[in-house]
Amino acid sequence: MIKGVIFDMDGVIVDTEPLHHKAYRLMFNDVNIDVSNSLYESFTGQSTYNICNRLCEHFKLPLSPHTLVEIKRDHFNFLFEHDKDLKLIEGVLDLIKNYYQNGMTLVLASSASMANIDKIFNRYDLNAYFKAKLSGADLKASKPHPEIFINAAKATGLNNYECLVIEDSTNGIQAAKAANLFCVGFKSPNSKNQDYSKADLVIDNFNEINSTNLLKLFSKMSV
Repeated sequence: MIKGVIFDMDGVIVDTEPLHHKAYRLMFNDVNIDVSNSLYESFTGQSTYNICNRLCEHFKLPLSPHTLVEIKRDHFNFLFEHDKDLKLIEGVLDLIKNYYQNGMTLVLASSASMANIDKIFNRYDLNAYFKAKLSGADLKASKPHPEIFINAAKATGLNNYECLVIEDSTNGIQAAKAANLFCVGFKSPNSKNQDYSKADLVIDNFNEINSTNLLKLFSKMSV
């Protein structure tokens, strides 16, 4: 029986992708690089530092990854305060409350920096529902490396088979499966061209995995 749920943040809890996209494109212009859509889409689920490190290597930039991170972060911070596109993913707050009210343990495992995680959680009053928040920016390896989900599963205090992960990206799904966790692939509106084939379950709507439907799902699987 599932007792713990590990959430990704960007694309699962909050619709930050439009803001990240704008911030990255502004940064690309600042450093004069032309990033194709396919290359950009391959970044989904990775930390800002790892993305910027890849950009420095790919374009042989005379700048450090940290410089690119700061440029992008400045653009994102401005957009966070002024852009009207930022909103929670439809249905996710009801899902979080549903899990919490049914005694499930919730943990966040995001590639975002802890500063950005805290901004989102404070803005939408989410802290009370989660036992722990983990940032991939604090780790050496980014998704698809499983480290963040291994740590998140430990943070729940539960066994792996009692937990599931909700992810919207190819990299996140691969990381969850590499951590030996059941993974729900959420087809987020702004996560384009992601591969959900390795997910154990793929959904379009969060109501599909509320506590009642999860119980039915896992009861069928155990038969």
